[in-house]
This record gives sequence, structure tokens and C-alpha cells, in this order.
Amino acid sequence: MSYQVLARKWRPKSFATLVGQEHVVRALTHALDQNRLHHAYLFTGTRGVGKTTLARIMAKALNCEAGVSSTPCGVCSACAAIDSGRFVDYMELDAASNRGVDDMTQLLERATYAPTIGRYKVYVIDEVHQLSGHAFNAMLKTLEEPPEHVKFILATTDPQKIPVTVLSRCLQFNLKQMPMVHIIDHLTRVLEAEQVTFETSALRHLAKGAAGSMRDALSLLDQAIAHGAGKIEEEGVRAMLGTVGDEHLFALLDALVAHDVPAMIEVARLMDTRSLSFDGGLQELATLFHRIALIQFAPESLLDEAERSRLAPYAQALDAEYLQLAYQIAIHGRDELSLAPDDYSGFVMSLLRLHAFRPERAGAAKATAAAAPAPLRTMQPAAAPPVVGRVPAVVAAAASAPAVPTTPATSAAAAVDEDWHALVARLPLTGMAKQLAQHCELSDRSESTMRLRLSPVHKHLLGKPQQDKLQAELQTCLGRPLRLEIDVAEVATETPAERSRNVQRERQDRAIASIEQDSFVRDVVDLFDASIDESTIKPI
Repeated sequence: MSYQVLARKWRPKSFATLVGQEHVVRALTHALDQNRLHHAYLFTGTRGVGKTTLARIMAKALNCEAGVSSTPCGVCSACAAIDSGRFVDYMELDAASNRGVDDMTQLLERATYAPTIGRYKVYVIDEVHQLSGHAFNAMLKTLEEPPEHVKFILATTDPQKIPVTVLSRCLQFNLKQMPMVHIIDHLTRVLEAEQVTFETSALRHLAKGAAGSMRDALSLLDQAIAHGAGKIEEEGVRAMLGTVGDEHLFALLDALVAHDVPAMIEVARLMDTRSLSFDGGLQELATLFHRIALIQFAPESLLDEAERSRLAPYAQALDAEYLQLAYQIAIHGRDELSLAPDDYSGFVMSLLRLHAFRPERAGAAKATAAAAPAPLRTMQPAAAPPVVGRVPAVVAAAASAPAVPTTPATSAAAAVDEDWHALVARLPLTGMAKQLAQHCELSDRSESTMRLRLSPVHKHLLGKPQQDKLQAELQTCLGRPLRLEIDVAEVATETPAERSRNVQRERQDRAIASIEQDSFVRDVVDLFDASIDESTIKPI
């Protein structure tokens, strides 16, 4: 007997065995059991989610010799004939090859005749969106008021291309993509029934490669069985799919956390040696950043306890705001691969971006301190402990020294402490924490406390993570323990954000004035009775 591929052999033959479309099954089951049958149905969804399978089950439910019900027997002559594709009153048409008005006219003419052996004539038109406009117009009247013995089932992957006049005459059901867990469970049942040994971790790669399509998953499973000589192993499946393994992804994450650029490039080199997909690598990396962000904000959304425990250290090591940026770098890196000299260099540049934009690099303070002028570094009192921060070492040391005669270093620290605008400019803040600092004004300070005032207009910035971040950066910059207090009240002075806007506005006004006063521009305006579009003028 010839081999039958798994996608055909394991195609569901009843509503009970259909996977992942419970919302559609429930509606159709109730309609069949209560005999509330519509004359036209439209099933939409991506490939391999069960559109044609549902149509065949519906045909059996309508024509089963045991009667119309949601549980066709599956063994009578009508059910067996529909399963084998030889039931004369069940017709599947491909709209891609029968898209003209003449084809549709012939179909509708045959529809007027009574069924030959069945209870209903069932017409299934696949990829119905490919019908021509004239073909759609020809079927409108029949689709709205067909003979009582005719049922139309339309299927499409692109419902936007179907005229609204057709959509309004059908009951529409949107079939969703298969969740990975459903695909893995179904593949497990198939392999157990087929008596094929497998590794569960390998099925996760197959489910991911199927991208929500059960038919694609079963086709990949067929390929994996052949590739593994009757066994499904993770290493073999990864080699077959060319997917990036977890060891590469977590090696990249470990190197990113440790600021180890050579290690990151070495992972890229190993991927290139094994001809792994760099596009897939960036996709998997973006997925990993997404899962880590979920750990930070909604850990209960990850049902896999093993995954939660493995990602938890990265959720603690990586800043939440940086994770959002890293996710964007990964997904934009995929778009730019086609523009890069080659995929390898494009992938490496994305990795370098992930490192370059990583805040709080451990080596930054050392590099800054080493770059400070030698005479200033000698001003630090010998008894004072070293202060590690993100500002030059002399400023941090002078700010923490108790009672030292006025020197250039201590004056600089005092100026930073007094001038809130200069202090905000020095803080390496990002995201909401930076916005919070820029919209505050300094209202009061002491040796251990700094009190800020925030306008009620911007009180949405007043979150605990932002306050904690700002307080930590202030302590690091000033080199002493500090408690931050923020009051919500109308500000009395110019905030850093307002000053920045005013400076930008002044620069824009100067640029516009410079253009308007230019003699050549004035001559052109006078000669052609023209006007200047000020929105196109940008200061330089």
C-alpha cells in the first residue's frame, strides 16, 4: 500500500477531533443540533488552520444517513464518500482556476437541480477572493436566495478582497492560527500513534517553524522523520530547519549582560560557520527579549515554570527600558539585513548596537576617571574613599568631601548640586525617568534630602520605578546617600524641559529671521510674489 502523508492521514474527520478552533466548532455544533442552518458560510484564516477540513465535516453533518447533526457517523456510504472525495453532491472548486463569469454561471445552473443521492448539494469554493468581479456579481442573487437543497461554503485567506455585497450574504467565521501548545500536543499524539520515538524539545522547533499552521506542522513532521531516519531529535530538527539553538541565544544574552563584545562576535561566527539563519537569529532574539520583558511586568503570563526560572536572572540584569530598545534593535535589524553588505555583517552590527546602547556599562566610570586631567585627580584627599560614578572622579570625590577649602573641584561639585539644570544634564537617564527629571524643579535640598516639584500636568510621570531610578542616579552623581521627595504642585521656575523648548524655539526664530533677511530670498519673494514655508526651516 502506498504511503499517505501525515497531513492527509491525520486530517480531522469530526468536530470532536478538530484542534484549536473551539469558537467556530461551538457555533456550528449548535446550529446543526438546533437545525438553524444558514445557506452560505465563509471561513477565513491563514493556510493550514482547517478551512477545507471544516467544510468537509459540515458536508458530512448535512448528508449523513443517520440525519443532520453535529456528530456524523463517519461510516455510512455518504460520510465515507465525502472523506474519499467521491461524493457526487459535494463539490470543491478552486477559484484560482475557475474564476471567470462563465465558470460561475455553469456552477449556478447545475445548482438548480436536486441532489443526486444526498440530502444537500454542498459547494465549497476555495480561495474565493480570486474570483473576478463579474463572477461575484453573477453569484449574488443565487448566494442570497439559493434553492433549499444547496449550501455554499466559501473559504479564503484574504477576506478584504471579497466584495461587501458577498460578505453580507454569508455567515463569517474567522479561524485563528494554531497556538504552539496545541500544535505540540497534536504532534505528540500523532507520533505516539505512529510509534515514532521523539524528543519533546524537537517538537517545539517544529511548532515554531509551522507559524500557526497545523498542516505545515505535519508536513515538517514528515520531513523530520525522514531526516532523522525514523527518529525525531532536537539536534536533527534544528539542522533541518536551520534554526538558531538556545545555546547560541543564551550565549549572546550572557555576553550582552557581561559587556563581552568578542564573545558576541564569536557566537555570530559560529552561526555563520553552521550556515544558520541570521534573520531567524534576530527573530529569536526579539522573541527572547519579549519573554524577558514579560517576566518583569507580568510573570504569571508565562505558564512554563522552567522558562520563568531560566529567564529570571536576565530580567534582573537588564533594565526594563533597555529591553524595549533591545527589542526594537532586533526587529529593525531584520528589516536592514537586506540592505547590509551581507547577512553576517548586518547581524554583527545589530549585536554591536545592542552593546553600544546598553546603559550603565561597568567600564564607563573607569574610562571617564582615567580620562580626567592628572592635576585635578591629585586634589582628592588621601583619606577619602574612592567614589565610583558616571561623572569625573574629581567631581564625585569633591562632592563627598566634608570640609575642604574651596578648590576648582569642590566648586564644580557645589555648582552641580545648586544648578538643577546642569545636574539633570549630567544624569545618564533614559525613558520615563529622564522625562520625570526634566519636568521637575528643585524646591529645597539638604545634605540628605532633595525635594523636587512636579507640575500636575505631568503627574503621570510620577511612578515608583522612575523615582527609584532618579534617586539612584542622583546618589551616584553626588556621591552620597540621598532621599528624593517629589511634590505635585505648580512649578515656580523654568524646568529643564521648558528651557530646552525655549532654547529650541529661539534657535528656530533666529533661523527664520536669517532666511527672511537674506537678500536673495527677499528678491525671489518679491519677484514671484512667493511666501516662505517656515515649517521647512530647520536650525543648524
